[in-house]
Amino acid sequence: MKSIIKRLAVFSFALLMVLSMTSCRGEDKVTINVYNWGDYIDESVITEFEEKYGINVNYEMYDTNESMYQKIKPGGVSYDIAIPSDYMISKMIKEDMLHKIDFNNVPNYKYIDENFKDLEYDPDNEYSVPYMWGTVGILYNKTMINEAVDSWDILWDEKYKKQILMKDSQRETIGLALQRLGYSLNTRAIDELEKAKEELIKQKPLVLAYVVDEVKDKMISGEAALSVVWAGDAVNMISQNPDLDYAIPKEGSNFFVDGMVIPKTSKNKKEAEMFINFMCEPEIAFKNTDYIGYSTPHTEAKKMLDDEIANNPVAYPRDEVLKNCEVYRDLGDMVKIYDRIWTEIKVAK
Repeated sequence: MKSIIKRLAVFSFALLMVLSMTSCRGEDKVTINVYNWGDYIDESVITEFEEKYGINVNYEMYDTNESMYQKIKPGGVSYDIAIPSDYMISKMIKEDMLHKIDFNNVPNYKYIDENFKDLEYDPDNEYSVPYMWGTVGILYNKTMINEAVDSWDILWDEKYKKQILMKDSQRETIGLALQRLGYSLNTRAIDELEKAKEELIKQKPLVLAYVVDEVKDKMISGEAALSVVWAGDAVNMISQNPDLDYAIPKEGSNFFVDGMVIPKTSKNKKEAEMFINFMCEPEIAFKNTDYIGYSTPHTEAKKMLDDEIANNPVAYPRDEVLKNCEVYRDLGDMVKIYDRIWTEIKVAK
C-alpha cells in the first residue's frame, strides 16, 4: 500500500512539474506588437503566423501616418512592426527611429518587384519592405453624378453641396488642393500653401464631413456623391456597390508605397523579421492583397490574382497615369507650416 501511495506521490509531483514547466513556457511566449492602418490586413494571416511560429501578435491600428508617428516617437510604447507610407519612412530614417533589417532573416524579399526597390524614401533598401501601393483619387456615385469626373474641380462644385467627403488627413487634402492649383503636393512655398488653404476654406461649406475609414460605410450606403479615397479602399467599395467608380484627376495625384519597418522601440527584432518574411510568403501575400483590395508589390502574389483584378485600372493603373502622379516627400521642418495650415483649415467657419 505504501508503495502504491509512494508511486502516486511521485507521479503527482512529476505531473505538477510538467504542468508548471508548460505554464512557464506559456508565460515566456514572445509577443510582438504590430501597428498598422485600419482595415489593412486579412487578420486570419495573423492567426496563421501565431500558429506557425508560436509567437503572439498584439495588433493595433491607426488612421494616419501622423498619428502613428506621434505614438511611436516618444518611445514609451514598444512596437515591433509598423507600416508607414514612403514619406514617413523617410522621416523616421532621418530621425534614427528605425532598425536596419537583417535581410538574411527575410529571404522572401526576393519576391518584391524590382520597381519597388531603390526608391527615394529608402534608397539602399535597408529599413523597409514594401507592403502595398496605390493612388489617391475621387470615388463617385454614378447615379448622383451626370458628368465626367476627371478633375479635382468637381470637389468645389456648388451643386454637390453637402454631398462631398474629404480626407481627414493633411497631406492628402492639402496635397490635392495644391495640385488643383498647378503646384507640387510637396511644395515648400508659403504663398502656394496659403492659396491652397484659402481654396480649402472656401470649399468647407460644401463638405459633408472630413473622414478616414468612415468613408467606406458612407459611400457604400449612398450617403454622399463624391469622396477622396485611396485606390485600395475604392476597389473594396466598388465591389460592394457597383454604382461607384473611381477616377484619378488630370491635374495629378499621389502615388504611394507603404512599407513594413521595425521601430527602434522593438524588443523582438528577430521575431519582427520573421513576421515580415511571413507576410512575404507568396500564399500569404496573395491572401492579404486579395482580401484588402490594395495593390501588391509582390510578383508571385500578383500572378495569383484573378485577371479581372490584376487588370483593374483602379488597383493597377496604366503607366501613363502613374507618370502624372507624385510621391510624397518628407517635409522636414516644413511640417510645422503644414500643421499650421491644416489647423487653420479645420477651425475655419
